[in-house]
Amino acid sequence: MPNTVLELKNVSKSFGKRKVIDNISLEVKEGEIYGFLGPNGSGKTTTIKMILRLIDLDKGTITVNGFDTKKQFEKAMECIGAIVENPDIYTYMTGRDNLKLHARIRNVNTKRIDEVLELVELKDRADEKVKKYSLGMKQRLGLAITLLHKPKVLILDEPTNGLDPAGIKKLRDILKEIAHKDNVAVFVSSHILAEMQLMCDKVAVIDNAKIVKIEEITNASEEKIEKVEIRVENKEKTVQILKEKFDIEIQKDAKILEIEISSEKIPTVVKELALRDAGIKAVIPKEHSLEEIFFDATKGGKK
Repeated sequence: MPNTVLELKNVSKSFGKRKVIDNISLEVKEGEIYGFLGPNGSGKTTTIKMILRLIDLDKGTITVNGFDTKKQFEKAMECIGAIVENPDIYTYMTGRDNLKLHARIRNVNTKRIDEVLELVELKDRADEKVKKYSLGMKQRLGLAITLLHKPKVLILDEPTNGLDPAGIKKLRDILKEIAHKDNVAVFVSSHILAEMQLMCDKVAVIDNAKIVKIEEITNASEEKIEKVEIRVENKEKTVQILKEKFDIEIQKDAKILEIEISSEKIPTVVKELALRDAGIKAVIPKEHSLEEIFFDATKGGKK
């Protein structure tokens, strides 16, 4: 079982009389990409700033790798790499020199510089001045800087802002490698739902200061459970076959035949229905997209 490396427990924050975070709790595990979604003004950036202790929380606790961010601030922050808004880089210097500067500040062995350059795919451009970099390259250099000290948790606030599709894909692939191969927990906020669906293992949706939904996005097991609609000529026979052969209950008066089943068993179901003359016409996957999750949780962004 993966360890929890970032935990928020009953966290609240108000600015004056306005409550911007209301008793939220979540856990991010090592090797997991955890998306943090919400409409503008819902509290995403405030939450990230509280994790980083850029602002104080009013109530609750935040722990990073077991360290309380208030009581054990330095030890907690040693476990975090973060990019909030723009990466902290100097454009008049080369990419490598930027990394050397931050390596000295963090007392990191310079051998680590080539490792992170390789990881973010900047090794061939490392000795060019950053002012010649594209926005995507600057983002990846910022990411390299945050990875120098091998953090347990990587926190990114809207990391794909302004990137073109190629830049977004490259950043997504890098983050997946960091999380799934190096076992780093990645906590990322974004408003690009389609991108988050491709990137994340789990998401939390925040709206009106509260977490209104936590959802698993991917199923890492081989037997992925899917919802499918079955269209047939003989509905009554199909209901009977599904019950007898696969132990799947469907109401006889159901207008639409929908079942949840392991993806590996779908061909077997189709074959059985065909052999027993149920008159099968189509099997249609019913995807539960992140967009549906988001708008259902936030009531379309309206209350």
